[in-house]
Amino acid sequence: MEKDFKSGFVTIIGKTNVGKSTLINSLVGEKVAITANKSQTTRTAIRAIVNRPKLQIIFIDTPGIHRPKTKLGEIMLETAYGTVADVDVVLFLVDSTKNEITKGDRIILDKIKESKKKTILILNKIDLVKKEKLLELMEMYSKEYNFEAIIPISAIKNKKTEEILNEIEKHLNYGPAYYDIDEYTDQTSRQLVEETIREKALKFLDEEVPHGIYVETEKMSLRKTKNNEEIYDVEAIIYCLRDSHKGIIIGKQGSMLKRIGTSARIELERMLGVKINLKVWVKVKSDWQDKDDIVKKFKSN
Repeated sequence: MEKDFKSGFVTIIGKTNVGKSTLINSLVGEKVAITANKSQTTRTAIRAIVNRPKLQIIFIDTPGIHRPKTKLGEIMLETAYGTVADVDVVLFLVDSTKNEITKGDRIILDKIKESKKKTILILNKIDLVKKEKLLELMEMYSKEYNFEAIIPISAIKNKKTEEILNEIEKHLNYGPAYYDIDEYTDQTSRQLVEETIREKALKFLDEEVPHGIYVETEKMSLRKTKNNEEIYDVEAIIYCLRDSHKGIIIGKQGSMLKRIGTSARIELERMLGVKINLKVWVKVKSDWQDKDDIVKKFKSN
């Protein structure tokens, strides 16, 4: 390992629906975290890897900070806060359309103060805010903590990627590469299948349904066709909380489930670079959000 090689872990923390997953995908340059215009999209701590000359940054995208109502919610909150203590740098992402430090952001700030970690404040959605209001918010936060930098961005416009990466690099120590330079996430193919199907469900379903589902990959096997082409046979189950939800997910004559499955298959083929034969079923499991054996899979290692 070269003596001038830097590496380290960076967590992205913030309230729900503030744009963390959009930002992490932008920083990595690949889709590693699912995105949807709904709160609590991310459930686990997803690792995403950025490799640059003489530098490797491992980002950890965390569940949004929220008030937990189930064991799943408690695990998600524990995961989000737990990453702060174990990283080199914290990216604190804030919605700049708020004119004050909200109660949720105040709680996160207190966790950061307690950790005394090097923290970069990212003010997102600046395209929706007048300049004078943005300056007031920057001043407000600068009085709260000695941030290494305050960077205003619009995550969906993807313009401040280099500035953020350069700022992070300043605060990392010399060390080894933890992952192969060709890797950009530590998620397994099965996890990518589950998250991609869930993303499409979040996208297409009514507001009340998606947060009550989870996806489990039952089978994933690689074979060759008669034409010697590789293809994955994938079988997955969408679990939901109620029979009424099951009907919505399946849709009239299976139309919604087909829409979810087709959209997921197309994206997975692009991500994995191989043909996918995807079959998806829907089952009801009414209390899964409070079942220890299920929610433990969302717990950060």
